Formats: sequence, C-alpha cells, structure tokens
Amino acid sequence: MSSSPLPDPREKLFVALDLPSLGEAERLVSLLGDTVTHYKIGYRLGYSDGIGFGRELAAAGKTIFFDLKLHDIDNTVREGVEAIARTGAHYLTVHAYPQTMRAAVQGRAGSGLKILAVTILTSWNDLDCAEAGYAGTVSTLVPAKARQAAAIGIDGIVCSAQETAHLRAIGIPPHVELVTPGIRPAGVDGGDQKRVVTPGDAIAGGADRLVVGRPITAAADPVAAAREIVKAIDGAQRSLRGNVSRHI
Repeated sequence: MSSSPLPDPREKLFVALDLPSLGEAERLVSLLGDTVTHYKIGYRLGYSDGIGFGRELAAAGKTIFFDLKLHDIDNTVREGVEAIARTGAHYLTVHAYPQTMRAAVQGRAGSGLKILAVTILTSWNDLDCAEAGYAGTVSTLVPAKARQAAAIGIDGIVCSAQETAHLRAIGIPPHVELVTPGIRPAGVDGGDQKRVVTPGDAIAGGADRLVVGRPITAAADPVAAAREIVKAIDGAQRSLRGNVSRHI
C-alpha cells in the first residue's frame, strides 16, 4: 500500500521578519527566494509599512502570518480582524482570552484567515506568570487556555514546542494547528526565549508550524541557515513516517 507524500517541509517554517525597516525585509525575502514560502510579520515591521508588505507578499503567493496579538474590546477586535482578512493574510494572532477569541472568530467569518490564540508567551516561565498575577503555572495555564480556544473555534494555538505533545494528549484535535515559536537550532543561543526546542525535536513532538527569527535573519548566511532548518524538518517528518510504518 502506497503512503501519501510528506508535506513540503518549507510549509512548516515561518520566518519571522522582525527587522527594523521595510527595505531590510524586502532584501531578505528576495535573498531567501524559494527557500522560504511562509513569513511572519510582527509589531516591529508591522508598524513600519509591514501590513502593506504582507499584502504584497500574499498576492505574490507567499503565506503570511500577522503576529499582532490582538486583545481589546469585542468590537475593536472584530473590526481589526476584518481589516486583516482583507489583506489576503493567512494567519493572525490574538491573545487567548475568551471574549477576544470569540470576537476574532466572528471577524474572520467568510474569509480564509486563520486565527491563532497565544496561550503563554515562550519568553515567560512560572515566575513571570506569578508576577503577572496568574494563579496557575505555565503547565496548567497553557492546557486550560488551549482547551478554551479549541471550544470557541480557534484555528490554532501558539505554544512552546515543549507543550505540543501534552496538548494533543489532552484532546486538542488535529485540525487545530499547533504553532511554535522559541525554535533554536542546536548550539544557537536562546536569547530572550525561556522554553526553546530544536526544529527536529519540535516536529517530532507534534508541532505543525515553526516560527524562526534570529537564527535565520541574523545569520551570516540566511539562505544556508534556512535550508538547514528545512532539512531538519524534513528529516523529522521522515523519521516520524518511518516510526508509524514500523508499527502498522
């Protein structure tokens, strides 16, 4: 019996265009060419002509993820999501608060935009949660927020790759994508991230999409760095396929 082809590993990787200017982002995208098909645009570039650039990239066939982490009164969130949907973007983040998530689901109705809920930032640990006033820890808050998001109809969860296997185990369904920042190739400094995982381990642990910024954007050779991560993703996918085949 023939098996279905593996997904293109490039589709698993979002390169975070966290760059100070539109010109630098344009040069990097041009340099990366077909090596990268998916891009994330956050605050830094988004507030510097990045929304229009994302619209252009989407029109050119790239998959665009606006990481804006919306959280406001319902009407403001809903209208903001409607505006982002009109850009042709494919993904948008909101914070995983019930009212915000419900408004975002309403705002993306009728469009191809997928809403991702941010549970607990990967730059946070239990001490950060306590300082922010949360009664729970990372290990209790992430699953609770993920369950809420799935029940509301959110399309995906942003979480650490350290948490993906547990989220699937507690019943987060396969159609809810698990998107993981805090990805660092072996030997690369974690920077301000506190819950980091290598690309291969993230895929092996059940991550659907990886978000990688500085290990590519700040690399001496961004193309080579991106190719190495795509290669690691492909290797992890093949290993998973092999493990499944051996157990059939």
